[in-house]
Formats: sequence, structure tokens, C-alpha cells
Amino acid sequence: MPTLDEHLLRAGVSRAILDEVRRVYPDNGEGIVDLLLQKKALPEIDLLSGIARHFNLPFWPELQADHVNPGFTEKLSIQYLKKYKMVPLETPEGNFIALNDPFHFQAADDLCRILGYTDCRIVLSTHEAIQSAINMAYDMSRSTAKEFFEEMNGESTSDLISEIEEKGDLLDETSDAPIIKLVNLLLSGAIKDRASDIHIEPYQGFVKVRYRIDGILYDTLSLPRKVQSPLISRVKVMANLNIAEKRLPQDGRIEIRIADRSVDIRVSIIPTAFGERVVLRLLDKTAAILQLSDLGMTGKSGKLFEKLIKSPYGIVLVTGPTGSGKTTTLYAALSSINQPEINIITIEDPIEYQIEGIGQIQVNPKIDLTFANGLRSIVRQDPDVILVGEIRDTETAEIAIQSSLTGHLVFSTLHTNDAASAVTRLIDMGIEPFLVTSSIIAIVAQRLVRVLCSKCKVPQTPDDESLANIGIEKDLLSQHTLYMRKGCPFCMNTGYRGRTAIFEIIVMDEPLKRLILKTSDANLICEEAVRRGMTPLVADGAQKVLAGATTVEEVLRVTRFVKRDAELMPEV
Repeated sequence: MPTLDEHLLRAGVSRAILDEVRRVYPDNGEGIVDLLLQKKALPEIDLLSGIARHFNLPFWPELQADHVNPGFTEKLSIQYLKKYKMVPLETPEGNFIALNDPFHFQAADDLCRILGYTDCRIVLSTHEAIQSAINMAYDMSRSTAKEFFEEMNGESTSDLISEIEEKGDLLDETSDAPIIKLVNLLLSGAIKDRASDIHIEPYQGFVKVRYRIDGILYDTLSLPRKVQSPLISRVKVMANLNIAEKRLPQDGRIEIRIADRSVDIRVSIIPTAFGERVVLRLLDKTAAILQLSDLGMTGKSGKLFEKLIKSPYGIVLVTGPTGSGKTTTLYAALSSINQPEINIITIEDPIEYQIEGIGQIQVNPKIDLTFANGLRSIVRQDPDVILVGEIRDTETAEIAIQSSLTGHLVFSTLHTNDAASAVTRLIDMGIEPFLVTSSIIAIVAQRLVRVLCSKCKVPQTPDDESLANIGIEKDLLSQHTLYMRKGCPFCMNTGYRGRTAIFEIIVMDEPLKRLILKTSDANLICEEAVRRGMTPLVADGAQKVLAGATTVEEVLRVTRFVKRDAELMPEV
């Protein structure tokens, strides 16, 4: 029978690395897997496959979620399982222990005894799969902030407050004080529910906690007023803010790790009539940057945008209100064109995602590093592509335009309701019309609409007025099925899960340039753009309604301030 070393050599481990490892682990072999992986002797899957063959064990590269029963979390600490890289599984075929290192057999035996497994088998799995299974189990078993507060509030509100006041040492990071646990549960619950913001709002008789999920605020928890002071003090301590200052606004930052996710939290605190109000903006730094195909640009619009972002020079503006996904679109564009031969530099406030291969500058007004000043320095760094987080003033707009005219491709954002209004806004800033037409190559306007939950959406025929508002002809209903929201546990009974974007793209061709030199009227520019082939926001939304992705009400909600003249609506 071949030895373990022979199996490792057959799998592809070099003799030199194996000899080096054997000098460290000559006997029991415990830790040999980690060391081989550290030395990059083999990819993990190939290494574990070879070891599994030697020990005649099954190898499962992935672990199924329905095999993870979170019941074991009450008996075991998460640190214990992560230390030995193992997780218990319950399958129709019986109980298993998934191990990353088969030499941890003693720990596996102890685990079986603790859980009362009389018949238990061992499988090998990757570190990532085991880690994810452990995190999922403890995430599923974690109580919510509401449940915790109700448990703590079982005796009386005054008992909870006294316990918070007596035990709540805000500087003790490892303390089990109720206020610390409450804040931790609020943060972990927000991440679990896919919230982008947490609002802590004081009122006369209570403190309200709300989560923003898919762009909409939902009430989460109502706390007594006495919890307000220790709760906000705890947030201030985490953000390194002055806990004694309660009269002035404060801004800070918190970095936390929840399971295998790294989360950056921006903290904003302002004084109100009933005390300090806190908003926490959550940014999951481990989330993957979306690709262009994930944005919601389909068909003609997608191909057009891909062509525009590969232009050699000029300005591509993305417009829309706060929270409409402008930055995400620009990150996807940069990620798409990011190549070793292209020098890309950004100036942002704040830097939301780190992209490998791209130089990113954080705006810092305290040292006079503004968008304008940073942009001046960027152009001396020999860039090919420049991203300016936002054009906020005339000075930034002028430098961005000069940069585009000297051979740079510039991406930036602007706060306007639609694409045509961006031209009006720039001219109102004092930019000459001829500079607008000679520098801007395209303007993209966008909104985010919630996507119907795939598990509970039901067919529906909207009323004639709604269909007319969105520009859908009734005869199209025979060819498409429209849906309405219902609500289920998967979507937290909202009827929606996730969001997608709707777009309109104005391309600066010659007829449009001639019109802009004559007038900056956004309505006239929009009418000409539609005649030139632009699909307005509402019409793009109508296409997504016909595709069954969202509802008529949702499209009308996000486009209610955008011109919806029936004469401008092309056929969808």
C-alpha cells in the first residue's frame, strides 16, 4: 500500500518541498496540510484529493447548506471549530464531520462525543467550504436584536436599564454587557438582512431603529429612551469619537469583521431636539464588484455603454440622485477596462471599493485635498483614465473638461434628475456650451428598482392608467406576463429581493451638439435625444416590467420626478 508521501508525490508535490516539510513534521503529521498549503506545494483541491485517496476518505469540495444543522452551536464555541477547521454535518446518509486536516482526528473524536454521535464518519473538505458552513450555522442561530431585547426585558424595563448602566463598561471590548451585545446584534442583523444603513432615531418617548434594505427604510426595533445614551456612547467609542460632545455633529468610521465578511461602517451623528441621531452606512468590503452584465443594461444600451467606456478621450457622466447606483456603475466600467497597459487613477469621497491595479485617492478637506486640487495633481501622473467621484463645483468641472480635451478619458457623476438636465446644470455652473459639446461624449442617467422575489411573485394585470403612465400598450399583455409582489420569509415579506438599474443614455452626436449650442433647455434636449434613438428611463423600466423583473408601481416610484410626456415615450 502506498505511503502518504508517495500519494503526495503522485499528486504533484515536489520532493524538495516534501523533504522540507518532513523535517518539521517527522512524526504525527499534524499541521502538515497547512504547511504544504503555505508553501503552495499544490492547489488545495489537488492536495486534499491526494490525502483523501491515502486515507480512503470521501472528499467534498463543497458542503451543502441543508446539511448544516445550527443546533450544535449551543454546545460548541465558534473558535473551537475554526481552530481545528471542522464542522458537523447531518445528511440523509448519517452524521459526518468535515475536516480540512485528517490528522485532527482527536478533535473530531471529541466533537462526536460532545454531540452524542454514536456513528460518525469523516470527510475532507476545503478550508473555505468549512469556514462558510461554520459561519452560516452561527449566523442562523444568532438571535436578533429584537429577540435579545425581549429576553432581557422579560422582568421589566427598569431591570434592563440598571443592568446596562451597571455592567456597560463601554471600553471593555470583550464584555458581555447588554449594551455591547445589543449593538453587535444590530450590526450583524443589518448585514444578515442586506441593509445598507442603520438609523438610530430618538423621539420623545422612545428610540426607533430602522434598517434601509433595497433602498427602503423598515422599522426594526423600538427601545425605551433610557437606552439612548449608552447605545450612542457605545457607537461613539467604536468610532473613536468624543463621547462627551453631544452638541455638535460628528463623523467617524468603524471597521468590523462579521464571520468571513469585512465591513466598513461610516458613522454620522447629529444633535436633534430629543438627543443625538445616528446613521451608520454599511459597506461590505468583501462583496465582489459588479460586472457590466450585472448592472441591468441589456441589449442595445449594454453594447452602447461598453463602446463608450472604451473611448480614447472625453467625459462620460453618470447622473441620478443619491443612492441610485452611480458609483457602482462607474466601478463596473473601470473594472471592465482595467488592463496592465492602462493607467487608471481615481479621486473619491469616500473610496468604497479597492480595485487592484488602480490608483485611488481619498478626498480630505482638512488638508485641502479637494476634488479640484486632487484632479490637478492626477493629470501630472500620466493617466489614461481618470475617475472623479463627483463634480460639485465649477472649478472641478473646468479641470475635468480640460483633462478630457487633452486626451484623457474622464468618468464622473452629477446630481440631476435625468440625462438632459446634466447639460443644463453644467451651463448653469458657468461652463461654456461649446466646452460642454466638445468634451462630453455621453451622459447616462439611472435609477435603482427593486427586483420581484422569485419565490413569491404572482401574475397580475395592472390597471389601464398605470399601464398608460409607463407607456405599455394593452395588446402587449398577450405576449408577456406581468407580476405583482406578494411577500414571503425569503424576501422578509416585502415582495422584493435585490435591485437592478434602469438607464437612459444620451450620446453626443452632431445634431445634439448643434442644439446645445443654441439652447440649454433640458426638455428640448430630451426630445431631440429620443428622436435620435435614446430610450428614456421610464421606457427602460417598462421593458423590465414586461420581462417580469419588477412592477409598474416600482418603476413609477423611482421615476416620478422624471418627465413622462406620452409623446416622448417610444414603443417598448
